[in-house]
Amino acid sequence: MIDVSPAGDWRSGWADKGRRIAAAPNAPAVAGVLLGLLAVTESIARAAVAGVAGQFALVLCLLAVCTTLPLALLRPAAAAVAVSAASVLSLALFHTLTVAGLGAQLIILYRLGWNGAQRNGAQRPATGLAMGLAVPFLVLALAGPRPTGSEAGVLTVLLASLAPAAAWAGIARRARSEARVHSAARRVIAGTLLEHTARGERARIARELHDVVAHHISMVAVQAETARLATPGMPAAGAQRLSAIGDTARAALTEMRRLLGVLREDAQTDAADRRPQPGLNQLNDLVDEARDASGASTRLIVGGPPVTLDPGVELAAYRIVQEALTNARRHAPGAAVDVELHYTDDALRLRIRDNGPGPPPAAAAGGHGLAGMRERAAAVGGRLRAGPAAGGGFLVEATLPAKAEALG
Repeated sequence: MIDVSPAGDWRSGWADKGRRIAAAPNAPAVAGVLLGLLAVTESIARAAVAGVAGQFALVLCLLAVCTTLPLALLRPAAAAVAVSAASVLSLALFHTLTVAGLGAQLIILYRLGWNGAQRNGAQRPATGLAMGLAVPFLVLALAGPRPTGSEAGVLTVLLASLAPAAAWAGIARRARSEARVHSAARRVIAGTLLEHTARGERARIARELHDVVAHHISMVAVQAETARLATPGMPAAGAQRLSAIGDTARAALTEMRRLLGVLREDAQTDAADRRPQPGLNQLNDLVDEARDASGASTRLIVGGPPVTLDPGVELAAYRIVQEALTNARRHAPGAAVDVELHYTDDALRLRIRDNGPGPPPAAAAGGHGLAGMRERAAAVGGRLRAGPAAGGGFLVEATLPAKAEALG
């Protein structure tokens, strides 16, 4: 369960502040100076209470400084050795250690375990040093001063227990940090590989379109023009149809070149050559072209006040209508087609129906055209249904949201 209470927020805030303070570059120097002042003050107070004066009191103060101040003056490895040596000497010879010295010992072992000698790449020696410096306190705890309940005995047992824990805590923090870095690096590498794979796939698709599909479309344009010019006595309507076939093929080639310019990053396609993607404003032209190509009645019916749609939704709607009209010409030549657009506040409803005999069973089950229409509708968060219409013919119905939905 997540703690969302005010007390939990307070603790989390202070923990974050503590981590930021500890990560500051000058934090060890400030901590060493403060702990040194506290250690000297504590030593003077203890000497006064015990009635100790003169050189012995001075020695205790110097030892107190040596157990704290190296934290501020030396690098982690040297500071750890100096502080540990001074602490062991103070406990072994004088059976005393300041609380500030205890804190400095734990801090320096944690710091050594965390980032001791990483600057030179010697992480394993630093780890071994951090654990090795905790061993003397275990020895002192086992062969420590008597009675074991004295202040020195308690501090020795505390150090024997907490020094290895501090070193391991620093090592664990370093391991977690390295794991995060390695995980981020793996994600970057995976993303780069995925991007390269996608680029290679786009290049492959571009080659296929250029070498195969574009070739066949150009052959359609050439053969239509040749048939129109080489066939004597052709009726005017037939010549017009062949000319329209050639124009449609050439328009398809132009669209394919623009598509290749998008797919191939090395294509030298001018930005001016790329027209905006079609939308609902071009539906009238699309319906007129379908009417001219089929020679049958094709109507565009609009219901409801037009609303502003997402460009992706407009493109999906245009392509669905385009594919439905193409299917109607292929499977129901000469059949009348009605294209209905009904606007609501939050959606666009499309309805394309022809009055032909309906497609053959294989096409009705779902060819590439129907699958493509469903994918376009699903890509913007809509849905599409296609099948035989009541009373005959074929019906395509789609409901598209006004704003394209992001798919997770």
